[in-house]
Amino acid sequence: MTKPLILVSNDDGITSRGIRVLVDVMKQLGEVVVVAPDSPQSGMGHAITIGNTLRLSEEEIFQDVLAYKSSGTPADCVKLAKHYVLKDKKPDLIVSGINHGSNTSISVLYSGTMSAAIEGAIEGYPSIGFSLCDYGSHADFSHVENYVYQIAKQVLEFGIPKGVALNVNFPPKRNEPLKGIKICRQARAKWQEDFEERYDPNGRKYFWMAGNFVNFDKGEDNDEWAIANNYAAVVPCQFDMTAHHAIAQINDDWDWEGLKTNI
Repeated sequence: MTKPLILVSNDDGITSRGIRVLVDVMKQLGEVVVVAPDSPQSGMGHAITIGNTLRLSEEEIFQDVLAYKSSGTPADCVKLAKHYVLKDKKPDLIVSGINHGSNTSISVLYSGTMSAAIEGAIEGYPSIGFSLCDYGSHADFSHVENYVYQIAKQVLEFGIPKGVALNVNFPPKRNEPLKGIKICRQARAKWQEDFEERYDPNGRKYFWMAGNFVNFDKGEDNDEWAIANNYAAVVPCQFDMTAHHAIAQINDDWDWEGLKTNI
């Protein structure tokens, strides 16, 4: 029986600890190919490289795994994998991560980790982004490895709807084991930024972004609640950002005749 083909990418770069853990877990499930950025790409969202060169080179960094590093973004990496590295082969699963840091709630929009997974969903492949809510470069992933394996195995066996990517976040390692998995929604929260005005040694002004994450959501069915209560949070995400519930309201409420008159 042919092994499933699994494409692995991330946004922390090909040398990160998280991607090494993810590759080791995916090797238990199938044939693994890696295409990942050559340097950290956190916060890149779904950026792609336009009007600039893209570099791609093979790396012998993972034992018995074909791996490439790219100068591009996570979304670029998935595109390069499809069109150049895999060519006529279609992956059975695309996984991204394991990210060093949370991608819950609104962070999914900024996440390079999730952009690789969403790019996979755009192409019609089952895709998952994995994140650990621990920003340390030497973060401990031991408590999530079996969960990563089981979630990926479920997707390979049962699939997920077309156009959907799973955003999976894990709490950092604590004194007690994880309580389990919650399939939930994205919490209503946001970053409240503050820009510090600074000056470089030459007296030129620059700004440094700071701020705090603020959770407005008091529900117990969202990813922030799950992480706070020591559950793995799984949020199905889609790239169709149409606000379907708003279409009828806008059609009914706007003065379309007045708009035609004034245009």
